Amino acid sequence: MAQQNFVDYVRLCGRSGAGGAGSAHFFRDRITIKGGPDGGNGGRGGHIILRGNKQLWTLLPLKYRKHVIAGAGNNGEANNRTGAEGKDIILEVPLGTVAKDVETGQLMWEITEDGEEKILVAGGRGGLGNTNFKSATNQSPRYAQPGEPGKEEWKILELKILADVGLVGFPNAGKSTLLSVMSAAKPKIASYAFTTLVPNLGIVSYRDTRSFVMADIPGIIEGAHAGKGLGIRFLRHIERNALLLFVIAADCEDVMHEYKILLNELEKYNPELMDKPKLLAITKADLLDEELKEMISSGLDLNIPYLFISSVAHIGLTELKDKIWELINNDEY
Repeated sequence: MAQQNFVDYVRLCGRSGAGGAGSAHFFRDRITIKGGPDGGNGGRGGHIILRGNKQLWTLLPLKYRKHVIAGAGNNGEANNRTGAEGKDIILEVPLGTVAKDVETGQLMWEITEDGEEKILVAGGRGGLGNTNFKSATNQSPRYAQPGEPGKEEWKILELKILADVGLVGFPNAGKSTLLSVMSAAKPKIASYAFTTLVPNLGIVSYRDTRSFVMADIPGIIEGAHAGKGLGIRFLRHIERNALLLFVIAADCEDVMHEYKILLNELEKYNPELMDKPKLLAITKADLLDEELKEMISSGLDLNIPYLFISSVAHIGLTELKDKIWELINNDEY
């Protein structure tokens, strides 16, 4: 993903269409001077609708579209004709898009399937024509309902990337290198922290033409949940991953300590993340001999599986794929 093209947060104002007014018409023709009521109902105002599109991966098309206006419904007509509905505005968004109300901050819903449609701002209802008010005691109602006005509401759209595996680690831990080796993705790789500024997705090929999606999330630092580093801006992408793959370099001071820091940041951000399956990949295994591996292993007090891998030397990658496939297809989760 090009960094300048990746947009995962949009704030826009939606104005739905007003409903058309009902008609208070009475039937007339060449031989009927005083006919009964035949006023039709007004048409519904246009909705603003979000539609899931699996071909999209960013909210960029909506970044500069701050105001979205739907069409108004037409008024009802004689002969019980209902007015035409206002034109709906359909906004296509990537899967994993969440809609929130700006004023209340309340989560409305989430788009998770291709072609799924949700109404972001509902159009006004059309008014009832005078035909609807005719009764035994009121044979000739001379009134009809006005159309319901449209709504003008500010909404927030957030994108949570849908992926099977989310890479979690400190900046410069080797997550981007791992993604580039295991998939065809080409994330930016450099020897300094915060090289990755946007999430990157890659499709990892597995045995017998099977595959899974891996997401490289920008690095987390201690205090990220409180806004340090890149803060919580990208932590929400981890919420949609089926498996959390912790990536920690073997040459760090203490693998267990770094794992606990990462786990603590995720728990403080969203305690529900603790229920997801987890796997630890200790990178740069090409720098270790068996004695060093045993020393690192002895310092690990984990209730999750772990593997020693090397993206550069292609050590342990097949075993890593096998373990990932096993965990994301485990019915216990």
